[in-house]
Amino acid sequence: MAASAQTACVAISDLNPNVFHPRVVGVIIGKTDVRSFPDRKNIGTDRFTFSFTIKDSPDCFINVTAWGTDGYINGLSNSFSIGDCVTIENPLVTSKDPEKEARFSPATPGLYRLLVTEAHSQVFLCADVDTNDRLVPLIHLPVKDSRDFYTLGDIVANGKSLDGNVINILAAVRSIAETKQFTTADGRKGQRLEVKLFDDTVTSFSLVCWDREAIQLVQTLIPKETVLFIADAKIGFDNFHSSMTATVNSKTIITVNPDTKEASLLYSYTKEVSESGALDEDERVEDVSVDSIGDVYTVNQLKQKAQENQEAFFGITYSFISKLDLDSSISKVIRTRCSKCKYQVSEELQSCTTASCPGRDQPLSVTMGFDLLVNLTDHTGTLQACSFRSPVAEKTLGCTTEEFAGLSDGERTAMKWKFLLERCKIYVKIVSSAKSRTGIRGTVLACSLADPGEVKQHMSVLLGSSGR
Repeated sequence: MAASAQTACVAISDLNPNVFHPRVVGVIIGKTDVRSFPDRKNIGTDRFTFSFTIKDSPDCFINVTAWGTDGYINGLSNSFSIGDCVTIENPLVTSKDPEKEARFSPATPGLYRLLVTEAHSQVFLCADVDTNDRLVPLIHLPVKDSRDFYTLGDIVANGKSLDGNVINILAAVRSIAETKQFTTADGRKGQRLEVKLFDDTVTSFSLVCWDREAIQLVQTLIPKETVLFIADAKIGFDNFHSSMTATVNSKTIITVNPDTKEASLLYSYTKEVSESGALDEDERVEDVSVDSIGDVYTVNQLKQKAQENQEAFFGITYSFISKLDLDSSISKVIRTRCSKCKYQVSEELQSCTTASCPGRDQPLSVTMGFDLLVNLTDHTGTLQACSFRSPVAEKTLGCTTEEFAGLSDGERTAMKWKFLLERCKIYVKIVSSAKSRTGIRGTVLACSLADPGEVKQHMSVLLGSSGR
């Protein structure tokens, strides 16, 4: 019976308006949210619709649009997800509208699209095991040429010239933020989720999802273990953060862990940098300016919030620096790193020896900077091993690495005691980390000796939280 069901199906490549009562089977590779529009024929009522894209062979896929009542469309949409195999019975095969398809739908290789209606069509999950086994692997094949993509470095380098363009991206997932819910001015509810991507050229790049379907797909991904081929992502310039970002829209098809040579190479790089901890060491802050940080915490509150929240957060703490090893050997205070992969290197090398470095075969390019671990202490406890690096350290200490290297041992010790055990106003970034001995990692974003009046203003809050 399964065999006869299979022979009754029409391949996507054979579909045309002359096919009578077609039966199509495919794996869903893309899906939009349900939307509604006023019904012109029945004033005062709405028509509901959503679209999805199915694939039945490596090079053949087609867009499907369903129209109907609220109950039918929402029920149909909830019955399957991206990655499911479905059977579509008696859809209408119709010619594509080139203008609408180009603006709102994923690009497909054929001339047609499918229309599903409640009165004439049926869509249901495919129960045939052999068919599922044949179709499911297709979700790992990108819908575009696997070599046709921008690296994140390409996007950053092109900058605003790409603003508004739709391009393909190959990148790995670095982190996934919490979904943020909101209500628009006209009362509509919405959601937003931001994913941080990385590759061997850029350590952090924002991908924004607005659709629930895209968000549900992204929420299943494992950071630092997942590579994405993102076909037709929209590129824009974020004025607030002064950086380029990518957005998932109705044209976008996301292929998870693509079965391609290019993705395999990136996955190998991803695994190496993840296991080495290089991504954890990269503490550059892309998302926030110090001026926008206003929440004040005790050390204990910082620890508690990090345990409750997996996402990075920012705050101010009026604490003492209880460890500041400026009088250690120079090599422990100032470190040399490869400018490409951020790994620590020796200046004597001709090129970086890190296996995963994108500039491994090129002449060594290095950066030098302060690279210290400091402890922050107040009446509630101590936050250990916080990263204190250039350029923040240079601004705080008031000297460059070159000037520091020229100081005598006594001068370095005097600089240390200018800050050690002094109450400071410290802006920090905090993130939970399973690899850290304490379970959290802190990064100093700015530090200065605290103004006594400002400390007194916040002291009631600090003392009031000491018992927490």
